[in-house]
Amino acid sequence: MNPERSLLLVGATDETVAKAKRLGLHVLLLQHPTKVSAEQERLADLVEVVDYTRWDLVEPIVRRLWDSPGFAAATSITEPGLENAARVNDLFRLGGTGYEVTRRFRDKVVMREHLAALDPDAVRARPLRERRDLDAFGQECGYPFIVKPTDATASIGVHRLEGPGDADRVWEAVQRLSGTRTDRVSTLMLLQDFLMEEYLDGPEYSVESFSSAGRHVVVAITEKFTDPAHFAELGHAVPARISPAVDAQVREAVVGFLERLGIRDGVCHTEIRIGSRGPRVIESHNRIAGDGITDLVHSVYGIDTVTLALAAPFGLAEELPERPEPRGAAAVRSLVGRPGDVVESVEGVAEAEALPDVLAVRVGARPGETVRPLRDNWDRLGLVAVTGEDTAAAVRRGAELIGGVVKVRVKDADGRPGLAEAAPVSDRTVIEA
Repeated sequence: MNPERSLLLVGATDETVAKAKRLGLHVLLLQHPTKVSAEQERLADLVEVVDYTRWDLVEPIVRRLWDSPGFAAATSITEPGLENAARVNDLFRLGGTGYEVTRRFRDKVVMREHLAALDPDAVRARPLRERRDLDAFGQECGYPFIVKPTDATASIGVHRLEGPGDADRVWEAVQRLSGTRTDRVSTLMLLQDFLMEEYLDGPEYSVESFSSAGRHVVVAITEKFTDPAHFAELGHAVPARISPAVDAQVREAVVGFLERLGIRDGVCHTEIRIGSRGPRVIESHNRIAGDGITDLVHSVYGIDTVTLALAAPFGLAEELPERPEPRGAAAVRSLVGRPGDVVESVEGVAEAEALPDVLAVRVGARPGETVRPLRDNWDRLGLVAVTGEDTAAAVRRGAELIGGVVKVRVKDADGRPGLAEAAPVSDRTVIEA
C-alpha cells in the first residue's frame, strides 16, 4: 500500500468509499459501529470500527495508522467526522483544513462571534444559557428571532419566537432537547448548547462551492423549500430561479463569507436567505450538502462534489470554470403524511428508480410506523430526486412521481386508507435585483 496514495476517511457512506477507490486511492476508514457495512469492509483497504466523534479514541488509532501503513491526506464529508479529521490534519501537518477553521463552521456561536469581530453589520447573535436571555435578546434585537442548537443539522431544534409570549414554550423545548441525540438512527451528535440570532427574511437558498488554494468557485445556487413553522426542508431545486444580478450578489456574498471564515480548500454547503438586506448567510458547513442536493448538482452541472472532495488532496481534481453552466434542471421533493397515520406499505420505489428522469428515490418509512408531526428533516417519509427541462418542470415532475409511482400507503385511526403526498412548496418566480 502506497502511503502517498492513501486517504484516511473519518466516517463515510458506501458510495463515498466506492468513489475513493475509483480514484485509485487506498482507503483507511474510521467508521462508527452503527454505520459500518459489509460493502465498506469489502471496498476499503482497512476499516477501524470506532466512535470517530471521540478524539480520545481516534488519536491512538491514527498515530498507529500514520506509522503503518501511512497516509497522505485525511478528510471527512460527514458532519460528525469533520472536527476529528481536522485534528488529524493539524497533528500531522497534512495541509488540509485544520481544527480552528472547522470549528468556525461547526459551532454557530463561534461562527457568529468570528464574523461580528470582522463586520459591524454582521447578523446579531448571542448564546442562550438562561430563560431570561430570551427576553433580553428580544428587547435588544427585536422580534421575530431564531433559537437553534449550535452544532446540529437537518433543521433539528430550530424555533422562531414571534414575541415575548413564545419564550416559555421555546425555553421548555430547549431544556427538553438539551443533552439528547440528534440523529434518530445512529445518535452520533449530541445537542448541548443553543444560540439566539436575528431572523433573516426572504426565501432560502443553499450555495454549493469548491475551494482550491484559496480560489472559491460557486458550483450551484439551490432553491430550498422549508416548512415555515419548524424550517424542515421540503424540497430543493437547481438552478435557482434568480436574476443574473441577484446571482452575482449571492456569489459575491458567499465568496466573501468563505474568505472571512478562513477556508482555503474543499467543498462547502452554505445556507442563505435573500431578503430586504440582500443575501445573508444563515450557516455553513465545510462538507457536501445532504438531502439529495449532490445528485441535483451532478445532474445539472456535471460536477460530482463528493469526488472533488476526495480527489483534491491528491491533485486529482480538475480546475473548475469560474461559473459552471447548467444543463437542464433537477429537483428534490419530500414525502410527508398526516401525523398519527400508520404506514401500511411502500410501493413503486424500484419502478421509479428505473425511469430515465429519476436520479434517486429514498424512502425511510417502514410498514407499521406512525407518521410523526413535521418538526425537522427526520420526520419526513422520504424523497425523490428528478430531472426536468427547467426548474419549474423538475419541481412539478417530482410531485407527479409521489403518489403516482412512489406510493406510501397509510391508514388513519379509523382505518381509512390514504397516500403520503408531496410536501407543498411555494410557487416561486424569478427574484430580481
